[in-house]
Amino acid sequence: MENMHNSKIFILFSFLILIFRFSNALDCSSPPKVIDVNQSGQGGSFTTIKSAIDSIPKPNTQWTHIRISAGTYTETVTISKNMPCIFLEGAGSSSTIVQASYHNTMSTSATLIALADNIIAKDITFQNTYNNPGFAHANAVGILPALAAKVEGNRIAFYNCSFKGVQDTLWDRSGLHYYKNCYIQGAIDFIFGDGQSIYEECVINVTTGIDGPIIDGVITAQKRESIDSTSGFVFKECTISGTKGKAELGRAYGPYSRVIIANSYLSDIVRPEGWSTWDKPEKNLVYVEANNTGPGANNPNRVKWMKTLTKDELNSFLDISYVDIDGWITKQRTANNF
Repeated sequence: MENMHNSKIFILFSFLILIFRFSNALDCSSPPKVIDVNQSGQGGSFTTIKSAIDSIPKPNTQWTHIRISAGTYTETVTISKNMPCIFLEGAGSSSTIVQASYHNTMSTSATLIALADNIIAKDITFQNTYNNPGFAHANAVGILPALAAKVEGNRIAFYNCSFKGVQDTLWDRSGLHYYKNCYIQGAIDFIFGDGQSIYEECVINVTTGIDGPIIDGVITAQKRESIDSTSGFVFKECTISGTKGKAELGRAYGPYSRVIIANSYLSDIVRPEGWSTWDKPEKNLVYVEANNTGPGANNPNRVKWMKTLTKDELNSFLDISYVDIDGWITKQRTANNF
């Protein structure tokens, strides 16, 4: 009886922790504090993004708006778990570029590492140049995992951002995420992880770069690991195209992998079969294509185990509520005046 009592206390304690995290993630005061980053250091601004983030008190409880001037910033940007409520805003994805160049076999490093809850990034390019032709190590060892971003926190939104790499470009690891009008470039499993995410009006470009090799690649590797998991990648009103080789839309990184592509344009970069199990059970995989156009859509040679959803089932994924639980996206926009 005592063990049962202790078990109930543990469950209640765990539940309270979840509630605290849920409420605390949205407890960001406004109007936001503003910090400027400019490579020239004019007007008392910081010269690196890292130094601007390091200046914020920990733990952070106030929205902090970091305005990053045009320029190429060669550095890694890490937002640790005790640094929620940060809004990174560049001068445009073609003008504000954050880059690094390295490969890590454990995928523990990336140009951007977002571990905290309640993060926004807007008008910035994050890129990993490790596999780019012209770098001696790339040509010597071939293409290897090199992350442009690792997104692990909850309630994270990207607007008008670019993610550029070749293999494992964007690790959408876990949490509720929203990508709007973003550009994502790569060739091998370049959108992967176990996030619960919507990609809306994004451009997905399959390429190894201007001088890169022609290879057959894979766009997504979603890692949903149980039938009860709510995670999945949803692509709506996107453009999927490319310039080198052909690519599958996805392969199963997890045994219950889930990817939905709807109302999008698919170019002939898409391989006829579309998807692969990666040795996972076909019956557990949820790969859906609905209402797409273009030469890569509606191919009669698609895998026969692809799923079909009812209209209501499909809408439950396409509706913003799939990720916008409790209206956090609207709250972020309102607090930050956009």
